[in-house]
Amino acid sequence: MTARRLLSLWVAAVITVAAAPPVRAQDTCRLALQLALDVSASVDAAEYELQTSGLAAALIDPVIVQAFLNGPGPVALSIFEWSGRFQQDVLIDWTLIETADDLTRIAERIARGTRGHADFPTALGYALGFAASRFQSAPPCLFQTLDISGDGQNNDGFPPAAAYEHFPLEGVTINGLAIGGASRGIEDYYLTEVIRGPGAFVEFAVNHQSFADTMRRKLERELRVLILGDLTPTQPLTQP
Repeated sequence: MTARRLLSLWVAAVITVAAAPPVRAQDTCRLALQLALDVSASVDAAEYELQTSGLAAALIDPVIVQAFLNGPGPVALSIFEWSGRFQQDVLIDWTLIETADDLTRIAERIARGTRGHADFPTALGYALGFAASRFQSAPPCLFQTLDISGDGQNNDGFPPAAAYEHFPLEGVTINGLAIGGASRGIEDYYLTEVIRGPGAFVEFAVNHQSFADTMRRKLERELRVLILGDLTPTQPLTQP
């Protein structure tokens, strides 16, 4: 089977996955935010722990809590892990963040969670396609953002460029958290190949030990009050 045929079949399958009814927004949801964590083989057990504990800590940081709660309307949050072509696991389904307790409960679930996969390569294109399918079941929000973190380039399946060509990601902002080392090559890769959309940016973590601080910075940037009129909403604001 050719790579193009495989891509076509996978696109058709993943877009139909979102069969569950979408979450109903209360008031106007301002942002549908997905956080995608790299759990490919390049991430060892200690580094995985640094990612999950770092994300949990970031979600309950007082600055981040206020950023979630002080905007015009709630934020819808979903979190998944990704690695190989078909190894994507939803950790948190779409949840409207309306109180600090909502974030505390999510942080506790992330901190207690167990890793779904540990020995698969880095299929960034497939992760982007999976995120596109997840946005289909998101509540109607003014904006959609994918926050994808990783420490390596795509080395399995179709590349990010093919995902942008074949999946409905028009108008979605894709930001990156590039986890590097002595070299900033992964940051350059995310800048040129991964991020897309209005206001997209990359935050660079020198290593997994700095993941928590970098995630806090990135969430704060993503949750800043959006200046309406500068950007176009990604979908109608009608209730489903």
